[in-house]
Order: sequence, then structure tokens, then C-alpha cells
Amino acid sequence: MEDFFIENGKLAKALTGFEPRPGQQQMAEAVAETLAVGSERGDGRASVLLVEAETGIGKTLAYLVPTLLSGQRVVISTATITLQDQILKKEIPLLSKVLGKEIPALCMKGRQNYLCHYRWFQHRSSPQTSFTRNREEEKIEQWLSQTETGDRAELSWLPDKTPLWPKISAQSNQCLGSECPEFSLCFVGRLRKRAGSARVLIVNHHLFFSDLALRKAGFGEILPRYQSVIFDEAHHLENVATNFFGKHFSHYQFLDLLADIKRQGETDLSSKTLKGVVSFGRGLKKRLEHFENMFPVQRGRYPLLPLLKKMDDWQENIDNLANGLEQLAEKCGDLSVHGEVWNSFAERSGLLQQNLNHIAGTEQAGADYYIRWYERSERTVSLSATPVKIANELEDCLYESVDSIVMTSATLTTGGDFKYVRERLGIDDSAKTLRLQSPFDYKGRTLLYVPEKGFPEANSAEYAALLCERMYQLLLISRGRALVLFTSFRSMDLVADYLADKLQYPVLVQGTASRQALLEKFREETDSVLLAVASFWEGVDISGESLSCVLIDKLPFEVPSDPVIQARMKAIESDGGKPFFSFQVPRAILSLRQGVGRLMRSTRDRGVIGILDIRLYSKGYGRIFRSSLPPSPVARSLEEVEKFFDDAEMKEKA
Repeated sequence: MEDFFIENGKLAKALTGFEPRPGQQQMAEAVAETLAVGSERGDGRASVLLVEAETGIGKTLAYLVPTLLSGQRVVISTATITLQDQILKKEIPLLSKVLGKEIPALCMKGRQNYLCHYRWFQHRSSPQTSFTRNREEEKIEQWLSQTETGDRAELSWLPDKTPLWPKISAQSNQCLGSECPEFSLCFVGRLRKRAGSARVLIVNHHLFFSDLALRKAGFGEILPRYQSVIFDEAHHLENVATNFFGKHFSHYQFLDLLADIKRQGETDLSSKTLKGVVSFGRGLKKRLEHFENMFPVQRGRYPLLPLLKKMDDWQENIDNLANGLEQLAEKCGDLSVHGEVWNSFAERSGLLQQNLNHIAGTEQAGADYYIRWYERSERTVSLSATPVKIANELEDCLYESVDSIVMTSATLTTGGDFKYVRERLGIDDSAKTLRLQSPFDYKGRTLLYVPEKGFPEANSAEYAALLCERMYQLLLISRGRALVLFTSFRSMDLVADYLADKLQYPVLVQGTASRQALLEKFREETDSVLLAVASFWEGVDISGESLSCVLIDKLPFEVPSDPVIQARMKAIESDGGKPFFSFQVPRAILSLRQGVGRLMRSTRDRGVIGILDIRLYSKGYGRIFRSSLPPSPVARSLEEVEKFFDDAEMKEKA
């Protein structure tokens, strides 16, 4: 590794401005050792390495170099498309130049990202609808004559929520496989052939765990066999894996199936047979409406069991819907003489029936293993059965299926300890760990502001009003140039309304434009202020003066009313643990560290981190949070913040 990462090494010769970082070389050596040990063990269990590499380490190159030198087929799984693009379009070409040879790397996305020729031709043959739809179709027709991938990402003009794409994309539950009449044109099929010869496969966590879940269920596989896997942005693994090892049923899935059957029937069936299918579908929709009306109108996520116990006719209603799905499966099977697609419809109907019975039936197997819950949203009701502990699934499907696993992120520890992530992901003591702190000068170039003693705590009645006023004061001192992160839309909207007529700097608010548009405007308008929640806590990479201040309203504890969070806390308690300290606090720390990490993106950056939650000092657990934050000097007064910015301005002028 030294040949690559030293001052005059191979990377320095190929990369302008390369700066050797001891942490980067240290990580590369640890990854190389893990890959080598895993390929030699032969005991049926993966060699595991956990690496916390804070901002500035250069972790992507640190794992890519040993990966390419290992000679293994390796999957690199990330949480974001941004990182996938960086690896494929920036890092891989650089290392190809360094190594002097082409690197067989391929990015694979979920099937729904690719157009399905069969569904496209089917859609085009149906009656035309609106003028807008026609324009979209003509542009796609032209694109199809040019594209080699069929990837929706190439259609930058296509709206995110267009109703057209779900009708023509390559959904897994609608694929006819080799029986498809357009199989020779299939973009997904071509992609899989290319994947077979790729040494490095770049995927996202959703696709990776979708593949694991398919293998577990015996339904084949998406990815070709690989020896090792590297998870970047690994702090997302528990949440993503949970989704794929659970079971789901939704009102929307059922309606989508009925719409597909009707559309196919218009092509395949006689008018008499089609009329019968449509009539049966109409009856099923009435049952489905009754099912939807069984649930309270309040939006949100709720445990299913309390609702189930309240309704005497619950099982009767579920059986009624499940029997309808069974009959639908039989009818579709009988129509398979018209094409393999009807068997696909039968399988979809059967799977929906199985999931409905598994989640909603009063006789529930594995009641302690799954938490069953429902979600009411604007357009649909969905039911889910989620594993309370994901560690067992990972043990069976992941740790015993590959040679080596590297999990890395800028945030994997709480209070400097990997204990939380080990427990949640079922990683035993044989796994090695490496913690690499950021090389950035937090002590000399940043300040951590926490309000003074006496400022109201986040759960007090006075907090909201004083939060607005204090945010305003801080933004005046920073002269805008701030990313303001909130733990709820309610708090964000409250501060946005307060600032609207007061602050002289442009105020950008999440939801008023696309994420990309907001970030571009924030970057370009140096004195602007961006207010945001959720996804903006991570993945925002803006270096320079435009982001000179990160303000956070409160410690990001998750809402304890969420049924999955409740179930996991209850499981910890039943095992004799303390869920607040072993579950809620670590999760909040990891989220807080992601938000704080938005400030320093390069050695030239400087600024203030403001956390307007005095529980950092008023509560005993605040010490754990503080020990997890960067080593920034602490300020408890606005005067100190003002002095910091004044001194920073003088240094810039000097």
C-alpha cells in the first residue's frame, strides 16, 4: 500500500494536489489484510472489518486500491447514488490510469431503474391518453433508439413522480424472464451478462439486500457470485436490511396488479373474456375499499395488534380479501394459454395473499420475531411485518456467504465505541475495528456553540419561541451562509415563518424546490440560508464560504411512538437492557454526527456548529454526545460566536 499512498507514490503522480494522509494508508492496509485473511480462512465465516473514517481521510480510495489489487470479485455497496457516481466516474478512471489498465467495473441499480421493452411496446399499443403523455412517449421513443443502458437516470427531463415510468419499467414481479418475447432486447438481461465479467460491482444497499432476500427465499439471484463486499455509508445497514427481510402488503400493490391485468387483457383477451375479468376486478376493488376503511384515517405508522383486537370481524374481513386474491390467482392461471405473463399475474396474486395472511391473520407464527404494523398515508394503507432483530438474518444470509466484509462510514461509533453497531448487526468479537479521526483542524478552525445555562430545554413550552429568536441572532452574526437542520417539519416551518420577514439574507426551505436545485442555489448565493430536515442531515457536500455555519435545533432522538422503534426497545428491555441508553442515545448520536459533519468538507473550511439543545450539558447523557463530537472549542455565548467570525474574517484578509 505504501507505493500508492506515500508522498511521491503512484497516487501523487496521477492526482494533482494529492496530500499523503497516514489514516488513508492505515485504512488501506487494514482492508488489504481483511480481504487476504477472508480468502484464506475457509471456515465458512467472513472476515469482518469495521472502519470509522471521518471526513478528510479519503476512505473511498483507501478501500478501492486494495480491492483492485486483491484479484477478487468485490461488491461495493453504498447508500447514495452520489457516491456510486463518484466511484464509477471519478475514482475508477483515476485508478485505471494509475494501474495502467482497464478496470472491469460496473454499476448496477434496481430493476425499476431500467425500461422494459415488453411493457413499453404493450403500453404504446394501448389507446393514447393525454397530450403530455404523448410528448413523453415520443421523447422516450427517440431515447430508446440511442441508449445502451435503458437507465432512467439518462432522462433528466422526466419528472420524478410521472405516472408513465412505473408502467414501462422492469419491475421484478412482472418479469417474464426467458419467456419474454422481447428477451433479446432486455436491458436488465444485458446488464447481468456484463456483470458476469466485472471485477468490481457497484450497487446500492437496497439492491444488495434485495439480492440477499431473493437468495434466502430461493427465488434466484440478482448479482453474480462474489467473494467480498464493502459497505460504504454502513450506518444505514440496519434500516435497509430490515425492510428487505420483512413482509409487506399494500392497498396500492393490489390496485397496481388489477390495473396491469386489465391492461394486458385489452391486448390478449376476447371482449367477452375481458368483460368477465374486468367485472371480477371491480368486485375485488369493493373488497379492497372495505379493507381500507377498516383503518383509522389518521396518517402515520401504528402497531397492528391493538387495532386487530378491537374488531370482532377482523379475521372475516381479511379472509374475504385473501380469498379474492386466491380466486384471482386461479383465474390468471387459467388464462396462461394467452401467454406467460398471466402466470406472472397468478404468482403476484399468490404472493400478496401469503403476505396478507402472514401479517394480518390473527393466528400469527413467529409473533415475537416480527413486529406487525400498518401505515396510513395520503394514497394508500400498507401492512408490514418487520424483524425485531436483524442480526439473525445477517448471520444466516451474509456472514456465512462471503469471504470478507468491510463496513465503513464517517459515523459508526458512539462515544468512541463500536459496541452499538456490533450489537445491532450481530458482529462478533472476532471482527477487527479501526477508528480514524478527521485530519481537519477542528480546534483551530471551528467553534461549537451551545446556548447558555437557563436557555429552555427542548421539551419546554418556552423553547419554540426562543429557538426562533436565537436562530435569527446567530444567522445575523454568521451573515447567512448557514445550513439549518431540524428534527421535524414542524420546527422547520416555525423558524421559516419567523425568518421570512426578518432576515435580510435569502432563505431557502426544503420542499419549495428539488433537493438538487436548493443545494445549487445555496452554493451559488454565498449569503443564503438553507432550512431542511431528514435527508439533508447527510450527503450535503458544500465546501467554502457558502457553508460557514451549521445550526441544529435539537438532539435528533427518534419518535418513540414508531412501532418498529417501540418493538426494538421492548426487546432490549425484556433482555434486561436499558433501551434509552443502549438504543435511543446511540442512534441519536450517529444522526447528530452526520449533521455536524456537513460543516468541514476540506482543510480550507472554517465555521460554527450550533446545537441549540442545552441537554448536552443539563443531562447526564449529554456527556456521551459531547464525547462523540469533533474537538471544537465550546462557546456558550453569542459574543464568543461573534468574536469567532470577526477573527476568521481578519485571518482571511491577512
